[in-house]
Amino acid sequence: MSQLSIALKGSNFTLPVLHLHNSDPVIVRTALEEKFSRTPNFFNHAAVIVNVEVLTSEVDWNQMQKAILSTGIFIVGISGCKDEQLKNIIIRSGLPVLNTGQFQTSTTNNLVPVMVSSQMTQYKTRMIFSPVRSGQQIYAKNTDLVIINNVSEGAELVADGNIHVYGIMRGRALAGANGDYNCQIFCTNLLAELVSISGHYWMMDQIPSYFASKAARIYLKNEALTIQKLN
Repeated sequence: MSQLSIALKGSNFTLPVLHLHNSDPVIVRTALEEKFSRTPNFFNHAAVIVNVEVLTSEVDWNQMQKAILSTGIFIVGISGCKDEQLKNIIIRSGLPVLNTGQFQTSTTNNLVPVMVSSQMTQYKTRMIFSPVRSGQQIYAKNTDLVIINNVSEGAELVADGNIHVYGIMRGRALAGANGDYNCQIFCTNLLAELVSISGHYWMMDQIPSYFASKAARIYLKNEALTIQKLN
């Protein structure tokens, strides 16, 4: 028997969920462009799930889809669709409609861990001593990530464990990527574009301004992101 030319394997991803609260494609596109202007290139070519829970078949889905795609993001699936007619329209447009329970969603802040593992084997902490440049991604699988240098805007730190940054932390920091709600983020100078713990996230404009450029600890309390000064 010849070897299989493909293989389907489980993996771990975090995908933002875009919740639509207006059926007008022009208004949605304008809102997205305004949101993305605050963090240039952050969502460029990003993959998202679109939640249409409040929409009905009266929406012009083809125009809505074009409006969303015109902002530079990619739609990988639709969630929250309760209208059967709209569901059929979406499927005919070539997009999958995700059933309830296919993904574990965060009701607090719309970031969804996909295929989260329930077990995590700890390995030696991953330590980085060089600066993390824009466009660079560093992933610490099943362990903590320690950066002893600065992290540039546009860089991404991902760890299944905790994240520690002993320097200026710009860019994105996603701790607990494997679903561990006990993970935390520690940094000596907070200027991040995004911080996330186990799917709960804050964009730059959601991080309390008081903590800008300060040493901080970010963690989950009662399933909500919490921040405090790190002494």
